[in-house]
Amino acid sequence: MTISFDDFLKVDVRVGTIVDVQDFPEARKPALKLWVDLGADIGTRKTSAQITKYYTRDKLIGRQVAAVVNFPPKQVGKFMSEILVLGFPDVDGEVVLLGVDHDVPNGGRLF
Repeated sequence: MTISFDDFLKVDVRVGTIVDVQDFPEARKPALKLWVDLGADIGTRKTSAQITKYYTRDKLIGRQVAAVVNFPPKQVGKFMSEILVLGFPDVDGEVVLLGVDHDVPNGGRLF
């Protein structure tokens, strides 16, 4: 399927830094709760992610990630997810987070 550039611009993908990570024991599948600083204009938003195979709290705090910030909030159990952190599946279907290879200012928009 082909989309227009205007369609692409509707998806607001920003970079942010993970500032807090908590276990999510009530999730159906192993997951973590993440708080991501998306800069002064957007602030810190939270999400849950099924990323426990490759990532621990120590590996995530301070890591920059890409996230969709303009989806509506989604209830995940007792937790309200406000953004979608992006990743790719490995050969086993486990999530590998999408990030940047140089530090960039939080809140920067993908183009």
